Amino acid sequence: MKADAALQRQLLDLAKVDAELSRVAHRRRTLPELTEITEAEQALRERRDALVAVQTTASDLDREVQRQEREVESVRARADRDRKLMESGSVSAKQLTDLEHELETLDRRQSALEDDLLELMERREAVDLDMQRTGAEVSNAEQKLSDAAKRRDEAVADLDVTQSRREGDRDGLVPRFPADLLALYERVREQKSIGAALLRSRRCGACQLELDRAAIAEIKAAADDEVVRCDNCGAIMVRTMESGL
Repeated sequence: MKADAALQRQLLDLAKVDAELSRVAHRRRTLPELTEITEAEQALRERRDALVAVQTTASDLDREVQRQEREVESVRARADRDRKLMESGSVSAKQLTDLEHELETLDRRQSALEDDLLELMERREAVDLDMQRTGAEVSNAEQKLSDAAKRRDEAVADLDVTQSRREGDRDGLVPRFPADLLALYERVREQKSIGAALLRSRRCGACQLELDRAAIAEIKAAADDEVVRCDNCGAIMVRTMESGL
């Protein structure tokens, strides 16, 4: 294939633009913020799960406290009825003795229930502190996720600007090249990621391998408008004064 030497040199400008576009694409895929976001999302899910678990425990304890309070109130009400009955003077001596025994039993029962209730309330207070701590951890995890997402969005916005500019540069360069040369360049770039590179000091700028004497001799013998390619990577090698030929 033949192409004007000046046009071949302009392939270096196109390759430079494409290299920057490739770096932008790579940067998009490997933004550190993406890993941060993944980790922050996982941490947030874990903290939210922990908060739900603590809230569930708190709800269970609230129901247990209410049940215990109702039990205490029931025993207290039964004891009050017995005392009023005893004070009424309308019961026999045997009934009075039975009521006294029942009151003693109710008092012990109430005392035990109140001790259990106190323990439940202490546990509820501890769970409440745990719930506050876990809630703070959720808020902290949400903030970390928000910060990482903000940094990602800022980085992506910068990449968008760079990509837009380089795509504009590319749109201005592409029409300069004949169809066959551009097709070759695009085909090689698709296969090897670099379509054209400078031949500098007898080294291919795409694969960085130094050419042997036979390859150099063949290139020297080629006309200026001959499109030469690297035998190793297939890239179009653009010859300039830096090529050392």
